[in-house]
Amino acid sequence: MRASRATWALAAVLGLPLAAMRAGAPARGASAHAAVAPAAHGGRRQAAAVPWGVGEKLSYEVRFGPVKVGSGSMEVAGIDTVRGHPAYHTIFRVRGGTFVYRVDDVFESWMDTRTLSSVRFHKDQDEGRRERKIRIEIFPERQTFSENGDPEEPSVASPLDDGSFLYFVRTLPLRPGESYEFNRYFRPDRNPVHIRVLRRERVKVPAGTFDAVVVQPSIKTRGIFSEGGRAEVWISDDADRVVLQMKSSLSFGSLNLYLRSRDAGTK
Repeated sequence: MRASRATWALAAVLGLPLAAMRAGAPARGASAHAAVAPAAHGGRRQAAAVPWGVGEKLSYEVRFGPVKVGSGSMEVAGIDTVRGHPAYHTIFRVRGGTFVYRVDDVFESWMDTRTLSSVRFHKDQDEGRRERKIRIEIFPERQTFSENGDPEEPSVASPLDDGSFLYFVRTLPLRPGESYEFNRYFRPDRNPVHIRVLRRERVKVPAGTFDAVVVQPSIKTRGIFSEGGRAEVWISDDADRVVLQMKSSLSFGSLNLYLRSRDAGTK
């Protein structure tokens, strides 16, 4: 029973609740926009100031309660050109399960290096006997998106997708006691997304001991970050803003991710 629930929970988190978070205007504190505003120089927009570098890779172990059920990673694979715009190519991957049920899911996002808006999103899910591939092109300049080559649908200004959410959050000031409200998820009906900055805390993970800021997301979606849930994310309280761990309290147990190692890449 324990193994079955553990693998089911792992599959559930890959929905991907992380992704539903859209960045938008903060409910309190206009500094959220300033954190990602591209620098101007000589009339030209430069790349936004971000805490990650190309080649950064964060590796995690995934546990359901005390049971290790898989591994995960967040990676800035490089800077690609998408429709003439330089874009960070990020990859979020989770693998795990048991001999009964296996998961191998990959979420790839491309974010404009100047605006941090999403311009492309790929989702490959291999869960048990179910395989699903989604290819989404996002057009911030006209606030639309197209899924798997279908006609364009309305989107939002400065959109974000499932995979780029945590990277955007890393650019925010994250002061304890503040709350943010965002309307930037590329599917308009999932907005707004709320983030509460709960507290500062010292946390120990396999990668070491860190000072952290604890945030609680609330998203209009099912999964660990659903509205009314109690999921929390620990982000390092330093210039690097590394995601150290994620914990969720589900009806049948706790599903947690812990940072195992980090390759900082090149800024």
